[in-house]
Amino acid sequence: MLPAVSDELHRQLITDLLIESFEGLERFDRELLALEKGARNEETLNIIFRVIHTIKGTAGCIGLGRIEATAHVGESLLSLLRDGKIQSSAELISALLALSDALRGILRHLENHGTEGTTDHTALIDRLQALQTPGAAPASAAPAAPSAPAGFGLFDDDAPVPAPAAPAPAAPAAYGLFEEAPAAAPRAAAEAEPSGRASVSESAIRVEVTQLDKLMNLVGELVLARNQIIQNVAQPDAAALHAASQRLNLITTELQGSVMKTRMQPIGNVWAKFPRIVRDVSQELGKKINLVMEGQETELDRTIIEAIKDPLTHIVRNAIDHGLEVPAARLAAGKTEEGRLLLRAFHEGGQVNIEFTDDGQGINVPRVKAKAIERGLITVDQAARLSDREVFNLIFLPGFSTAEKVTNLSGRGVGMDVVKTNIEKIGGSVDVQSAAGRGTTLKIKIPLTLAIIPALIVTSGGERFAIPQVNLLELVRLEGEDAQRKIETLYNAPVYRLRGKLLPLVDLNRHLRLKTKTGDEAVSIVVLQADGRQFGLVVDVINDAEEIVVKPLGKQLKSLACFAGATIMGDGRVALILDVLGVAHQARVVTEVRDRALADDSQGENQRDDRQTLLLFESRRGRHLALPLSMVARLEELPVASIERSGRREVVQYRGQIMPLIRVADYIGDEADADTTGELPDFMQVVVYSEHGRSVGLVVSTISDIVHEALTAQRAATREGILGSAVIQHRVTDLLDVEGIIRAADPAFYETSAT
Repeated sequence: MLPAVSDELHRQLITDLLIESFEGLERFDRELLALEKGARNEETLNIIFRVIHTIKGTAGCIGLGRIEATAHVGESLLSLLRDGKIQSSAELISALLALSDALRGILRHLENHGTEGTTDHTALIDRLQALQTPGAAPASAAPAAPSAPAGFGLFDDDAPVPAPAAPAPAAPAAYGLFEEAPAAAPRAAAEAEPSGRASVSESAIRVEVTQLDKLMNLVGELVLARNQIIQNVAQPDAAALHAASQRLNLITTELQGSVMKTRMQPIGNVWAKFPRIVRDVSQELGKKINLVMEGQETELDRTIIEAIKDPLTHIVRNAIDHGLEVPAARLAAGKTEEGRLLLRAFHEGGQVNIEFTDDGQGINVPRVKAKAIERGLITVDQAARLSDREVFNLIFLPGFSTAEKVTNLSGRGVGMDVVKTNIEKIGGSVDVQSAAGRGTTLKIKIPLTLAIIPALIVTSGGERFAIPQVNLLELVRLEGEDAQRKIETLYNAPVYRLRGKLLPLVDLNRHLRLKTKTGDEAVSIVVLQADGRQFGLVVDVINDAEEIVVKPLGKQLKSLACFAGATIMGDGRVALILDVLGVAHQARVVTEVRDRALADDSQGENQRDDRQTLLLFESRRGRHLALPLSMVARLEELPVASIERSGRREVVQYRGQIMPLIRVADYIGDEADADTTGELPDFMQVVVYSEHGRSVGLVVSTISDIVHEALTAQRAATREGILGSAVIQHRVTDLLDVEGIIRAADPAFYETSAT
């Protein structure tokens, strides 16, 4: 007789079943869709069979009879398919996908309510049993598609499988204009996953044992460093304390990276459900779509993945519904009858870029304008002055839709505004580009993580604030008369002319009602970007850049749109993290009207402006050097102690990559440019250059300024690594040949980047 299973063990067994089954069913769906596309091989069939077989066996062991019985029928059908006794067909794939939905629904009910539910799956079981006889028709008129696309894998555990709607005769006239979950299955989604509660499979993370071993080793090193510091407190030794603090810094940095790596997940975990969504929605709409996904291995923090999961699903559904045409319309336009939807993800500049590109009909600009006027969102006069980019951005307004009638997929005016809001909540941005008749591309930029972020620390009104570096463009300091003369007023608002373009200004002291400084002191401007537009934030003091740990605000402060969180500084004081987009909206510096006015005002000067933006730096021997700011991805100050070696190359661990270092002095004839005092600096100035996801660090001596001016009195190059010379700020300055230096140091860099 078997021993009784304790309640705690039973709960653990159910948790293990849920995690394993949800993961297995995701793979089950993917392999079924691959099988439908012709990827019939022994391994694919074995994977599909093993998923259902494992669910059936595990459920039977812990007494879950309904799951076992339902899975058993599917297992029998898959056994015949694996043995070649029956052949794959669209009807068989649809029935097996319906089985996947049914099992997923029972498992959700088990997770949320502790029981398997009482749903009658007789029709599904009859359908699966009928397919076990070669050439036999299903016992009931079951639909080809497993369910309406509403749940996307969430089967209603208290209702039979709904029949799908008839295919739509034609796609709506514009792309990406707002939809919400279909009304056909709202109760299913609500019961399957209660609001605010994550699935057990979504709250679990698999971590490799080698990564855990590395973490344990780092913790051991951390304990040793702590002991050294504690011992030094009892017996003070400045040299020993300095060495111990440097070691602690290195260990903490590496530990931070390792812990973050345990949270990093490939975006492919989100994309895994998209093939199923594309299949279901395209069948409902009568469209043919080829889904292509690139960069599934691109990693980002688990919290970010959870935040973008629903917005990305909205975008995919909108692209199918509004962007891609039905086969007849595509053929009439000279296209292939099968539409193409490309999903692409990649790292760039410390952020994750996600692009959705379709080859559909594009955004119908006149129709969007007409609908916006009809709904009272803009006037006729405003519509006439809108640029195409401004028209495209109308799709993100709440309540906007071009659908003629409400359907399961669109027409309610809810969707893309939620997409933009949710992406911006995590510090991301959304941009859309479209060409009539050729297609639409929607680009999303999001941070890698929300837990620890690089930020610029500023002081204003006696308080310190942190500004996320993802929003930071540059810093400007106006001294003396420039502080008074170069700040102008337009539309009763202060502006600064930055390289020929008027920059709206927001005084942080006035905006937050802090104590305003008096006198003719210098003005410090932090140039920021929000929602694709720039503005300047005037602060009292710019302190330094550092990585901060983000802490959420309490519920009493969450309604303050200008703050995104808080952090604790090294001295124990709290600094609030500014929400750049929230500040911009509250100060009304990102309105379309003002953007157009500022653009019109500066258009004439921009056309005459032939100046360049340059980064200036010096060698230790006083040599003045410059390179185009457009070639700079980031400016970093990295600890010299962080340098490691890979073969003969100097490298550092940088933002999840191994970044090679190139000492500029070695490639411009300054080999002797070294510190002759015998003292090595603790930090080095590094100009980060990025190309197609790869980065290289150019080590320079001293970064001095960023300027925007025309190059005069130019002289041709006389040595390697230099493009030529010019007079900049009344000094003869050598212009650096960045690409030439990189090719000399690493001949394979550009070839590898292109690959």
